Amino acid sequence: MMGQSSFVKVKDGHFERDGKPYYYVGTNFWYGAILGSEGQGGDRKRLCKELDFMKKKGIDNLRILVGSDGEHGVAAKVEPTLQKAPGVYNDTILAGLDYLLYQMKKRDMVAVLYLNNSWEWSGGYSFYLQHAGAGKAPQPSIDGYPAFMNFVSRFADNQKAHQLFYDYVKFILGRTNRYTGIRYVEDPAIMSWQIGNEPRAFSKEAIPGFVKWLGETSSLIRTLDKNHLISIGSEGSWGCENDMEVYRQICADKNIDYCNVHLWPYNWGWARKDHLLDDLQASCKHTQDYINDHLQVCKELGKPLVMEEFGYPRDGFAFTKSSTTRARDGYYKFVFKLVADNAEQGGLFAGCNFWGWGGFANPRHEQWTVGDDYTGDPSQEQQGLNSVFASDKSTLSVVKEQVKRMKKLRL
Repeated sequence: MMGQSSFVKVKDGHFERDGKPYYYVGTNFWYGAILGSEGQGGDRKRLCKELDFMKKKGIDNLRILVGSDGEHGVAAKVEPTLQKAPGVYNDTILAGLDYLLYQMKKRDMVAVLYLNNSWEWSGGYSFYLQHAGAGKAPQPSIDGYPAFMNFVSRFADNQKAHQLFYDYVKFILGRTNRYTGIRYVEDPAIMSWQIGNEPRAFSKEAIPGFVKWLGETSSLIRTLDKNHLISIGSEGSWGCENDMEVYRQICADKNIDYCNVHLWPYNWGWARKDHLLDDLQASCKHTQDYINDHLQVCKELGKPLVMEEFGYPRDGFAFTKSSTTRARDGYYKFVFKLVADNAEQGGLFAGCNFWGWGGFANPRHEQWTVGDDYTGDPSQEQQGLNSVFASDKSTLSVVKEQVKRMKKLRL
């Protein structure tokens, strides 16, 4: 039976769906559209198995990459790509996205679809800059992240690159799903259009252009689509050059319906590789402070908050599915409690999407290679490091308890 639920909306600072409060536990499933395709990387049998498993566990909100950009054969780049060159699309991946949304709709699950990426693993900023004539983008794995970040900082003020992206936005939002016959802009299986994955200015000097670009993008999306929520995909102040005022400014945009934060204790230097369990308490303290600061902004703006990325490495910084997850489970418990406690008290914390879903994948190499299973870890990261696999019973037990708490709030 095709799901008949209505669009997720925001009313008085809280999500609503079908006239009821909408609180959720979700995950990141960035590779969903590729898995839904029938070409390279596609596996519809696995896709349906993953969706069934997640739905059974109460994980019904999936944050998904619309598509990767650029040529094949680039180190640390997700393949296959959707947009090979500006305006040149891989219809196999478009069919995969259609099929994914069709299957999610049948299971009454919703998608947060992000359209861009500031990082190298799916193109985004660097792809548009290259095609706008800014030169060849450095590869972080070869040239280092400082060189890459310096290059992509030019995106904020590159009008030609912006226009190429706007053309892409118009194309995606203008599509009709070939399996359901439903126009994307009229499909309740989509919860939110998200401008990008962790969009950043990458320099203080680029902030004005960055803010302007985000505003122009949200306005364009709203012009094209009156039904869906719009979000930024921001990490929070960490993605705003550590300036909370910039975060407040971009979230205050009238077309932005809710706020996002991401949390990465290891990546941000709060937890050390060889002391993940020892550093858990400090990581939790930093996390609480970070969340409180951003909740204050949400309170000022009257908008919900979603923690849509957070992760903690497997014990011993191991990558194998058989490795333990004591530290990660402890971190998840802490984060989930922050969300649920605030929501139960009528606060603005509405949901969370843990990073990321590995499900039934069986990684073959530490670094992703074409032909390997997709995991929650993109191609530039060690496969298995932050993934939650279907075999991770202790982590899924923690998730189950959070699902119970959040579902009670939907009544």
